[in-house]
Amino acid sequence: MSEMNRRGFLKRTVAATAGSYAALSSFKHLVPSARGANGEIRLAVAGIRGRGGAHVSDFMKIDGVKVVALCDPDKQVLEQGVASFKKRYNAGDADIKGYADVREILDRKDVDALVIAAPNHWHSLMTVWACQAGKHVYVEKPVSHSIWEGRKMVEAARKYDRIVQAGTQHRSCPAVQEAAKDLQAGRYGKVLWVHCSKLQSRTSIGKVTEPTPVPANIDYNLWAGPTPMAPIMRQNLHYDWHWTWTCGDGEMANWGIHYLDDVRHLLGWTDVPTKVVAAGNRFAWDDNGETPNMHFALMDYDGLPLVVDIRNLPDPARRGGKDGAVYLTSRGGNYIQCENGSVRISRGGGWAYDNEGKRVHQYKGNGGSGHAQNFIDAMRSGRREDLAAEIEVGHLGTTICHQANVAWRAGQDATVDQVRENMKSCEDALNTLNDMLEQLEGNAVDLAKQPFIMGPMLTYDRKTEQFTGDNAAKANKFLKCSYREPFVIRDSV
Repeated sequence: MSEMNRRGFLKRTVAATAGSYAALSSFKHLVPSARGANGEIRLAVAGIRGRGGAHVSDFMKIDGVKVVALCDPDKQVLEQGVASFKKRYNAGDADIKGYADVREILDRKDVDALVIAAPNHWHSLMTVWACQAGKHVYVEKPVSHSIWEGRKMVEAARKYDRIVQAGTQHRSCPAVQEAAKDLQAGRYGKVLWVHCSKLQSRTSIGKVTEPTPVPANIDYNLWAGPTPMAPIMRQNLHYDWHWTWTCGDGEMANWGIHYLDDVRHLLGWTDVPTKVVAAGNRFAWDDNGETPNMHFALMDYDGLPLVVDIRNLPDPARRGGKDGAVYLTSRGGNYIQCENGSVRISRGGGWAYDNEGKRVHQYKGNGGSGHAQNFIDAMRSGRREDLAAEIEVGHLGTTICHQANVAWRAGQDATVDQVRENMKSCEDALNTLNDMLEQLEGNAVDLAKQPFIMGPMLTYDRKTEQFTGDNAAKANKFLKCSYREPFVIRDSV
């Protein structure tokens, strides 16, 4: 890859995102050729340390698909990834190449699609760049780092007519698909309320008072990308970025996205809630994390209440003992209460129950193991309608996570009584608060010293994708991220 070509891509990218694109004319030579129904599809995977490594394995199992490029700004991870690939697949230098900079991959004419498993702050920009370069995209959850940039991903996919799949693999799970048909057909009567939860135990990420040096094997400029190249104020560069607002979106969008997207799928929602209030905090841990470890929100979708309940603390006062993390398993995943019964479903499947609690139907699933195949099938058909989780579906599911996060970030200290007052319209929300209070007591949290943070009731306009009303100013400042040149998503993609 010549330096001249790489600079050429940069120039084209900046010009394109500034709005001076001429119907993809600058990238015509980069658009992959049509490979036909049975032609080989060639993929690149960006971000191979964790989830990306699994994607390499999953896509290499699909007939007619070949991973030809790996990308990671961590030299050590990249070298190990390339070496492992060569050994596992008996590949040579001509079969697999490693890159630190994703832009070099996008300049390759022989790459048909980019699979993105980089940190959250890279998801949208990589997707937009890939669409502009004529590539199809599979992008991990959460698809975006803010509501605004999620919409830009949709615009890019439409403008350049690309197949873009969101990595919310439950959309390909037979259990969720079957339950969605039954619920929407009214098999259990009218839906009365929904409880969406992810209850698990994590540990503190520790605390540093001085910046952690960037490891010598990391190209920090490329790792940071759109975000500021700020000193690293956490012990670990990798993974713990999830719990900082600069790069991550907390557990709400790390795990919560799966079950929140399931809510939209199960109920056939075509959009997102229009009202939200949230409360919680990062309780018990004195660390460098910023996102709440106990976070719940009450939302309204056209009169239907949705309670979102995301927790990362253990529950020592109840089952499991001091070091245990045993929760009410019936509330992990989605609990959908209907007039004539309920559906309780999480990753891998679930059951329908009558109003006496008797099981009446099992929903058997696989967690969405066919999601990668679905992406390849849609690439071959050329129809975005064939995708299980087309990018606009992924954007709207992720938007609910962002709504809950914004509702908390716009908040201030609140007493338990104040939280209870804001949740009093929904019995399930009050029950959730009481359950959370028991768990906090079990973790010896003194709410007088470390109170809840609660945001104001927010109203969301679906058309403009902005908050409106008296509290809008507090919330709308979180709708868009800041960007660092040249890693910028422009208003016109």
